[in-house]
Amino acid sequence: MPSHIKKTKSRKANSASAIRKSRFKFLRESIEELKKAQWPTRREAFRLSVLVMFICIFVGGLLGILDYGFTKVLTEMILGG
Repeated sequence: MPSHIKKTKSRKANSASAIRKSRFKFLRESIEELKKAQWPTRREAFRLSVLVMFICIFVGGLLGILDYGFTKVLTEMILGG
């Protein structure tokens, strides 16, 4: 077998091995970083979740009111009442 074919096969084997190693390395490093993170307490998580829900409801209501208003205005302008 020519030498350039052997080199190609060994490069492919090495690159596949490197990909597997890099995936495991990425997972291991990700887990290590997550352990370093400062997670909120249960009370903080609950309070922030409730805050997000109220903001979503408020913004949704505001957008609904604006949509209703614009629909009425455009209906009056285009259809003439």
